[in-house]
Amino acid sequence: MSAEYATFALAPAVRAGGFLAGGGFEVHRDFLDFVVDGRPLLLLLSDVDAVSPLASDVPPAIVIRQVRGLLLDAEAPLPGGRHVLYGCPECEELGCGAVTAVIERQGNDVVWRDFAWQTDETADLELNGYPGTGPFRFRADAYRAALERLLDGTATGPRRRVLLVGARATSLTRLAAALRTIGIGADIARDTAGVPAEELRAYGAVVFGGTVTETERAAVLVAFTDSGAHAACVDALADVVPVVVAQVEQVLHRGPAEHRRLTGLTASGRTASVTVASACRVRLVAHRLDRLHRTRSHEVFDGTLEPGTHRIPLDGGAVRGRAFVVARAAGGVLVAAVTR
Repeated sequence: MSAEYATFALAPAVRAGGFLAGGGFEVHRDFLDFVVDGRPLLLLLSDVDAVSPLASDVPPAIVIRQVRGLLLDAEAPLPGGRHVLYGCPECEELGCGAVTAVIERQGNDVVWRDFAWQTDETADLELNGYPGTGPFRFRADAYRAALERLLDGTATGPRRRVLLVGARATSLTRLAAALRTIGIGADIARDTAGVPAEELRAYGAVVFGGTVTETERAAVLVAFTDSGAHAACVDALADVVPVVVAQVEQVLHRGPAEHRRLTGLTASGRTASVTVASACRVRLVAHRLDRLHRTRSHEVFDGTLEPGTHRIPLDGGAVRGRAFVVARAAGGVLVAAVTR
C-alpha cells in the first residue's frame, strides 16, 4: 500500500442522453463525479457508461444516505466493505453492472481499493478487477469536507430545465416532448415578457426556433441577463428533433472541458473528423430531412477510438442535402452541420 496521498474532490459531470438511430433513447443524467488527483475517476476506468450515486435527480434523502456510506458513517451496502461508485444510468440496478470499491479507514486516512466491475453481491477481482487503478489514500479531513457539503441535500444542484422560444407550436411541442422523454424539463413560450426572474433563473438553456427574429431574440436575452440567469443559448440548426436535442445536451454539459473524452467534431463532404482525449466508445449518427420533411437517421460509426483525431467516412446517401452529424461518447455529445 503506497503511503502517498491523493487529492479528493467532486466535480459536475453529465451522462448525455438523446435519441439513437434505431429509435431508442438514453436518459440524461446530471451527477457529481469523484475527482482524484485532479482527474475524474470515471476517466481512469475502462470506457464505462455509468453515473455516480450523487445525481441531481435522486431524492435528497437517498443522496444523504449515499454520502453517509462514503463517509463510513453507515454500513457498507455490499459484502466486504464494498461501495457502489458508479451504476447504470438507466435503472441503477446492480444486475446491470456497477463499479465498486472497498472503502475503509486506516488510522487517520481513508483508502479506496480493489476496484471492480460487479454484477451481483460478490466481486471477482481476478476476472473483473481494475488492475492499476488505486489504491488511493486520502487525508480524512479533506475527504470528509468535500462530501459533507452534500448533507444538506442541495449541493448536487437542481435539475436543469430548458425554455423553448418560438411561434411554431407544433415543432416546439415535439421538441419539448422529446426532451422530457430523456429526462430534461422543457417549457414553451412565445417570449419572456412578464416571466418572473426566479423562473428564468431555473432554466439552464434557452432554445430559439427558426422563426424567432433578431429583435425577439435580443429581448429574450435581455430578460435573462436582467434576471441574473446564466442560461446557454441554442439556435436550432434545423427542424430535426434529434439534432436539436443533441444541441441542448451539448450546452447543458456542466463539467470542465478538461474532464471530457469527446473534444471535437467537424463534418465536411463525406468525412467526419472526431477528436477524443482518451480511449472511448464513440457513436456517430447522421440526420437529415428528406424532400417530404421527414427525419432520416443513419448510424455512421460505432466503435472504440484511441486518443487523437480520427477521420470517419460518411455514407453519401446519409448526408444528402442539408445534414448533420451527432457524436456521442460516455459523458458527452457534439453536433456538427455537414459542410460542402
